Order: sequence, then structure tokens, then C-alpha cells
Amino acid sequence: MRIANNVLELIGRTPLVRLNRLPKPGGAVVAAKLEHMNPGGSVKDRTALAMIEDAERRGVLKPGATLIEPTSGNTGIGLAMAAAVKGYRLILTMPDDMSVERQRLFARYGAEIHLTPAIEGMTGAVFAAQEMIRERPECFMPQQFENPANPDVHRRTTAPEILEAVDGRLDAFVAGVGTGGTITGVGEVLKAKVPGVQVVAVEPAGSPVLSGGKARPHAIQGIGASFVPGVLNRSVIDRIMQVRDEDAIAWSRRLVRAGTLRASGGLGGARSPPAS
Repeated sequence: MRIANNVLELIGRTPLVRLNRLPKPGGAVVAAKLEHMNPGGSVKDRTALAMIEDAERRGVLKPGATLIEPTSGNTGIGLAMAAAVKGYRLILTMPDDMSVERQRLFARYGAEIHLTPAIEGMTGAVFAAQEMIRERPECFMPQQFENPANPDVHRRTTAPEILEAVDGRLDAFVAGVGTGGTITGVGEVLKAKVPGVQVVAVEPAGSPVLSGGKARPHAIQGIGASFVPGVLNRSVIDRIMQVRDEDAIAWSRRLVRAGTLRASGGLGGARSPPAS
């Protein structure tokens, strides 16, 4: 193994691991792709780097430029890490009820935090970011929910990694839907390469927007936006599974205990039984 030039070279090529201590319906092999092993701790490292590199190739992101993005989640961590390595200034807008620990994590990477009233939710953070862009048109907003580089990185990297690991044999792919990039990019490739594969989307039962329900507050971090993302290709989805907050949290803990995985509520949601 060679020495990496920087931490961004360590993004991707994450392993799959069998979840041997969990129930196996019908004798199926259940495996999890360990995206927390990316250097920033989530699959969003792929997305963040891809959006930045795409903007660089298109010439809209110049050396020393400023990025502005409304996010309080893992995309913010990925962007902060990539911006620190590449020498960009990063401004993140987010509601002021975001935890102090998360704000400190962003700040450690050098990101600047702009807080908006919590009562306005992420809508307020998006509006603030858009206002900044209008005032500073030379800045760049990645727009993870609309950026085609988001699903494209999963077509190019995540999906081929999965196919290689399973030797092309796969019955189903299950993923929580946040921006929709992962399930779109991976789902499109799997549908083209594996006949009969089922693609299952997971969303919070308390905010079933993909199923046509109303957006409401929920506790499953990383999935369940209050709108249908622009990058989401719904045609690749065979089934939408709704998961209760308490089930997602319980299963994330169970995964940690059963397989020594670092599991978020989103991963717990992907493994939980559907809400009845």
C-alpha cells in the first residue's frame, strides 16, 4: 500500500461486510457497505469531492475561491475536509439549533458557520445561502440536491465497488434516501448489470414524502428531506420502505452490537423492518 498524497485519495474503495449475527430471511446473505470508513466518516465524502472536482473541471471553481452550501450534515463535513485540503474558503449555513459539537467539527476544518433561526428549518438556511450567492456571484454553491455530479460519482465508484465485491450476484440493494444521489447512481448501474435486482428506498415513516405523504419532523439523521430531491431517479426504485424513528435507532444500536459497526440512524433505517 502506497503513501497517499492527501486524505482525499483515501475516499472510496470501502469494504462490504457480512452481517452474520443478524437474522437472515430465507437464508439470504446480508452485507453492509462501510461508508463510515471514508476519511470524513460517511458516503458524503464521495459526493463532496465529486462536486468540487466537477466544478474545477468546468472552470467555475478557481483556486482560492469561496464555496457556500446550506447543510448541517455529513455533506458539510465532506465539503469542509475537501475545502481544507484544496485551499478553498467554505461558508456553511444551517439552523441555529444544530449541536455545538457539530459546529465545532465544521470549524476544526476551517469552515465558517452562518446560523439561521431554527424555526425556519433548512428552508431558512437555503434562503440565506442563496442570498449570499446573489451578493457574491463569484462564489460557488455545490447544491447537492440538484447537482448531477452527486449521482454520477456513485455510478463511477460505489456501484462498481459493490458489483466487484459480490461478483455480480445480487438480489436487492437497500438505501436510505437523503439527496437521492446514492440510490440513483448505484441503482441505475445495478439495473443495467444485474437482471432482476430489486432497488429498495428507505424513508422515515413520520415524513413519507417519497410515498406522497406530508413532510414532518423526524429523528432519522441523513435521510428524509422535506421534498423530493432533483437528482433522484424514481424509475430505478422498485419499492419504498417506511421506517419508524424508534426502529431505526434500535437497529442502529443492534448493528453496532452484532457486528461492531459504527451505525447511524440512517443505516439502522436501511436494516429495520418496515413500519406496519
